[in-house]
Amino acid sequence: MSENGFVRSQVNKGIGEVRFYHPKKNSLPGHLLKALAEQIHQLGQNPDARVILLRSEGDGPFCAGASFDELLAVDSPESGREFFMGFARVILAMIRAPKFVLVRVQGKAVGGGVGLIAAADYALATDQAALKLSELALGIGPFVIGPVVERKVGTGAFAAMGIDTEWRSAQWAAQMGLYAQTFPLVAELDEAVSSLAARLAESSPLAMAQLKQIFWQDTERWEQLLAERAQISGRLILSPFSRQVLQKLKKK
Repeated sequence: MSENGFVRSQVNKGIGEVRFYHPKKNSLPGHLLKALAEQIHQLGQNPDARVILLRSEGDGPFCAGASFDELLAVDSPESGREFFMGFARVILAMIRAPKFVLVRVQGKAVGGGVGLIAAADYALATDQAALKLSELALGIGPFVIGPVVERKVGTGAFAAMGIDTEWRSAQWAAQMGLYAQTFPLVAELDEAVSSLAARLAESSPLAMAQLKQIFWQDTERWEQLLAERAQISGRLILSPFSRQVLQKLKKK
């Protein structure tokens, strides 16, 4: 597998599948975020893809969130804003696609990875797929992913996740609505994902598109909102606190 990671997509029997990978726990540097947003958008416009499935490679973490290397490389508020806009564009591509986006979560998710899960129309996970919002520990906060996470779990639970950056279990995530289903084994997860995706690929595209609009109504100004949040994160990541934390983490 590539040292720089990859994003690959294909369409088979009405299912548009997007896979991503990065050797550092499926973290997401800017070039992968850009590719994810582009390929999800393209599948959203492709009539041959009637449902979209997003998944990561490997049997380890689903997604470790932002790339620490790229966070350390941020050297101005503008470059910081642009990096965090990468997550905003993926979230917007997912919720604006006129078809259901399923997310397969085989392992743990951190930060921006939780944002991808929250932006799903339907997420399925293993019992090992714990998650957490670690941003405050880095001297920033879950600003860009905040609106989509809060929409799924509610303001109280989102505030708790943002303040207490410890792990939440997959069972907790299911109770809060981030996961629609959880499974003891990856094989059971994959069977359920394949079955649901196949059923949806045979469902009415028009009905699914109308339902999708209802699921994400009242998000019309999110382009502006997420851009504003990216600006906050881009500024905070340059603080001395964030620089010191990232340097320590890189040495581990």
